[in-house]
Amino acid sequence: MSDHLVFVTGKLAEPRLRAMLDGMAPAPFRFDVVQIGVSVAALMTEELIRRRLPPPPPGARVLLPGRTRCDLAALSAHFGVAFERGPEELRDIPAYLGGRAAQADLSAHAVTIFAEIVDAPRRSVDTLLETAARLRRDGADVIDLGCQPGERFEGLETAVSALVAAGHSVSVDSADPDELLRGAAAGASYLLSLSEDTLWVLDRTDATPILVPAKPRDLESLCRAVDRLRAAGRRFLADPVLDPIHYGFTESVVRYHELRRRYPDIGMLMGIGNLTELTDADTTGTTALLMGMVSELSINAVLTLQVSPHARTAVREADRARRIMHAASESGSLPKGIDDGLMALRDRRPFAVTPAEIAETARNIRDPSFRVEVAEDGVHVYNRDGHHVATDPYQLYPLLGLADDGGHAFYMGVELQKAFLAWRLGKRYVQDEDLAWGCTVEAMPEAEAGSDPHGFKAAGTTLQERRRACGKAS
Repeated sequence: MSDHLVFVTGKLAEPRLRAMLDGMAPAPFRFDVVQIGVSVAALMTEELIRRRLPPPPPGARVLLPGRTRCDLAALSAHFGVAFERGPEELRDIPAYLGGRAAQADLSAHAVTIFAEIVDAPRRSVDTLLETAARLRRDGADVIDLGCQPGERFEGLETAVSALVAAGHSVSVDSADPDELLRGAAAGASYLLSLSEDTLWVLDRTDATPILVPAKPRDLESLCRAVDRLRAAGRRFLADPVLDPIHYGFTESVVRYHELRRRYPDIGMLMGIGNLTELTDADTTGTTALLMGMVSELSINAVLTLQVSPHARTAVREADRARRIMHAASESGSLPKGIDDGLMALRDRRPFAVTPAEIAETARNIRDPSFRVEVAEDGVHVYNRDGHHVATDPYQLYPLLGLADDGGHAFYMGVELQKAFLAWRLGKRYVQDEDLAWGCTVEAMPEAEAGSDPHGFKAAGTTLQERRRACGKAS
């Protein structure tokens, strides 16, 4: 890291920035703070920076506010030094400068995700293809067709063939050996679930089996099946079966540990749906814990499903968790500070500013636009006419003077609802931005959102309506 940093900021943020940097002393770098004459740092433009920023010292790094929308490469070429965006909140600068990457590399993982479609026999081929495509977008590597006990899957061959033709890797999950053979003949790559009593199926197919105990909780029968396939040189995955809580969960975890102890190098699979589906708890935490076990035990694959509405993003969560755990394992670190994708309800650092810092900023405001910020003591709303703090949104509305401005009142209602929700949960709030819900909410594509991450946002609905009204009045 360069030992000379230049922080570019605006009038309102300068006191906070200087106080934060002074509080880092002694710091392993020299720094300059350059205030370029704009009130709100995030609104500085590339042209403004070119005109007002003095030439930085050779070899320095220039940090712009995280919400600044400028062409960093063009600024770097113009000034001859490196430009970068810092974190969006001043409070996060120490962690940013402490060596943590702004965004961890989550491109690698070591776990295959099987995503089960439990009611596959009752779905049309078109619906199966649509569901499979969505599961693959969420991170599934193998589409598992769940067969129904005692019910013949009449269209099994057609379904498997169609999925394979669409580029999917397919597994068939059935207790009926005949259905497993039919699926394999149609192109299924994996068969769930074979025990020592049904290994004869493998004499008629090259598909990879997932081995399970011949009887529930019977680890020894699973080990006998493992020994037979190892002796035959046959590829497989072994699954001791994870039981639900209060139905043997802890003992089943011990079985996974014992199987790995006995066979350090075999392929293993864990079905995590018995926890995510059968526990009334947010699935992000459940998935994180299970994928931590998967990482520690070097389990090669997981099987999950999305049946209960509360588990409707289980595949996406498993995908993010396998990447986070892999990054942590590779770096020899805790799964902390790597990625916030599993932090859906709360943030580790929810409040970016203190009440005193907000009060200092509010004293310097000279325009009528409302600013909304959240601190430990509640939601702050301020402009040139006053500074108000509340823990109940209904306390604020009468103080804003918006009874005759419907559009502005609607905008403030939306923002205050987000702000109070963030305050109660302990989430980071940023005015005019959506609250972050981790990977549980799929990010809107930039084109669909109408937002360029390197440009200024398009006018929102409220402002557009106000402009139309003004146009009619004229």
